[in-house]
Amino acid sequence: MTILPFGKLPPHLLADLIGRLPTDPRVVIGPRPGEDAAVIDMGDHYLVAKTDPITFATEAVGWYAVQVNANDIATTGAVPRWFMATLLLPGGLADESLARTIFGQIAEACQTLNVAVVGGHTEITYGLDRSIVVGCMLGEVPKDRLVTTGGAQIGDAVLLSKGVPVEGIAILARERRQTLLAHFDTAMLDRCANFLYQPGISVVRDAAVALSVGGVTSMHDPTEGGLATALWEVADASGHGIQLLADQPSPLVPESVICDALGLDPWGVIASGALLLTCRADRVPAMRAAFDDTGIRLFALGTVIERPGVYTPGGSELPRPARDEIARLFESG
Repeated sequence: MTILPFGKLPPHLLADLIGRLPTDPRVVIGPRPGEDAAVIDMGDHYLVAKTDPITFATEAVGWYAVQVNANDIATTGAVPRWFMATLLLPGGLADESLARTIFGQIAEACQTLNVAVVGGHTEITYGLDRSIVVGCMLGEVPKDRLVTTGGAQIGDAVLLSKGVPVEGIAILARERRQTLLAHFDTAMLDRCANFLYQPGISVVRDAAVALSVGGVTSMHDPTEGGLATALWEVADASGHGIQLLADQPSPLVPESVICDALGLDPWGVIASGALLLTCRADRVPAMRAAFDDTGIRLFALGTVIERPGVYTPGGSELPRPARDEIARLFESG
């Protein structure tokens, strides 16, 4: 028996398991690699549903849970509307203050997005050493505005907002602070920890800006496995490939040096907070102008090509992370 490593299931295993699941004719997009939200036909519109747990972070887990689930709703072109959460608190460690803190985080995050909390489940759970929040976000989108991860077309531009890995930097600054103090001062680590809020891990606004320009063919939220995995997921879902461009500004934010200090590849670190999108090449100037107007930086990463795969400017395949770099760090202790 081979024990699976921390992180996502291997893609081949996940695809095999998904292929055995029942479905329904009203399911427009069901479980499939690369697509992070389900789409259900409600007659005159689509209902979009997403569920995701927060397992890497121990601080601000309620805020994380709302934001990352809302991101995957927004990348379909939908508006996040309703949130549910399963809150598992560690037996022997949880107190009333902890429960109130996490509920407060969920409430604050939902208020910022105009999302209603409509239900969930809470319990004190045996065998946990940290709180876990499993979120479920629901949203709605008109049928003619649906965007999928697999919608990228040959010749499209591949763009990225903000830079990476925003979420990973926040997690590392919070969860490995004592180790990082040997390399960086407290002001640097405080700034990195605040990446959760500024520039923030939400891409709801980024997606709205992109959609306002038009010409968007796909959107994706780089989560586990970081930008490298997200590029592969877009390529796999579309059935095409991505050629990365040479002589372009790096999408890595300067604070990604904390990844280097821990021996992590920042391209493979969980990266919510950046929106990966493809759009028609003729819409790139307007897209740049729209993002400039809102103060969000936009990076040109590559072009969608016919040949499947993701390729570096030198022509070699971009390595696909077997798991997220933070999962590897946490597994090693």
